[in-house]
Amino acid sequence: NLKHIDLEIPLGMLVAITGVSGSGKSSLLHDVLYQGLATAKRQSNGSASAAILWDSIEGAEWLDEVILVDQSPIGRTPRSNPVTYIKAFDIIRELFASLPEAKKRGFAAGHFSFNVPGGRCDTCQGDGTVTVEMQFLADVELICDECKGTRYKPQVLEVRYKGKNIHEVLNMTIREGLKFFADVPRLTDKLRVLDEVGLGYLRFGQSATTLSGGEAQRMKLAAHLQTGSRAPVHHSEGGSVMARKRRMLYIFDEPTTGLHFDDVSKLLFAFRRLIDAGGSIVVIEHNLDVIKTADWVIDLGPEGGERGGRVVGAGTPEAIAELKDSYTGQYLKRVLNGNGHQNGNKERVS
Repeated sequence: NLKHIDLEIPLGMLVAITGVSGSGKSSLLHDVLYQGLATAKRQSNGSASAAILWDSIEGAEWLDEVILVDQSPIGRTPRSNPVTYIKAFDIIRELFASLPEAKKRGFAAGHFSFNVPGGRCDTCQGDGTVTVEMQFLADVELICDECKGTRYKPQVLEVRYKGKNIHEVLNMTIREGLKFFADVPRLTDKLRVLDEVGLGYLRFGQSATTLSGGEAQRMKLAAHLQTGSRAPVHHSEGGSVMARKRRMLYIFDEPTTGLHFDDVSKLLFAFRRLIDAGGSIVVIEHNLDVIKTADWVIDLGPEGGERGGRVVGAGTPEAIAELKDSYTGQYLKRVLNGNGHQNGNKERVS
């Protein structure tokens, strides 16, 4: 329902796309901006068939890559978990393999993985559960009798680091892990990012299939925040080769859904870190705490459906607050004037 609009999106800052439901925000970001830039950058996730939705997109040369950080699952099997996603489980397994007890038993890092044969339970293949097929009813999952749900062989569980075996470590929360592994900086550096985006309550070995869409989105955000996760781009200048930061455009779709206001603050801090690293952020958002802190706001509407799909206004939050035809502006003006709830703001433009 976008009505032949033209707009400019500034780079190097936090840009909020606002408007009532049905005003065209998702169409603009998913079907036009993301697909258009991904196609222009020849990324494999760009769909050439979507090219009919736009006439032209200018400025792609100022970007190295466009990334859609959506709420799709980070893993589709119970074997995927937070520490495997951020590549922290490799460090944990290497740490256990380096212990004297592990060396004495001839255990390598692979013995502490539940994904490959060796140290995992042979009965459940490292799942911790076994599936019982029922003839006329749905299959039933039961705790494995052999390993009692620990996923590992008894010999592997006898190897302990600071009194905990690998199963007990996987049951720790991220926040507990930060204290427990305080003397392993290369591991805590990865875990700290998860805590910074408000995921400190997740357990190391928590199945990715149990994460909500918002949690999955923040997991992806944490992965992009990891130091050195993306190599710099090298270019020639004056005959010499120089390195510069990768110019990334990150697209988020309502990342604050279901977040406590303290976690919203953490999310905004994470956004600023991405921008400081040379990135640009475009986010669909209804939360006024996010909109008021954006560097630039593009408000679509004024209504939804056939009465929407137009650019009502673009500018700073203060400029949008002065637009009489903008529902976002009406609520935003109250917040900026101190008449709305600043902290823990429950007002949303929907």
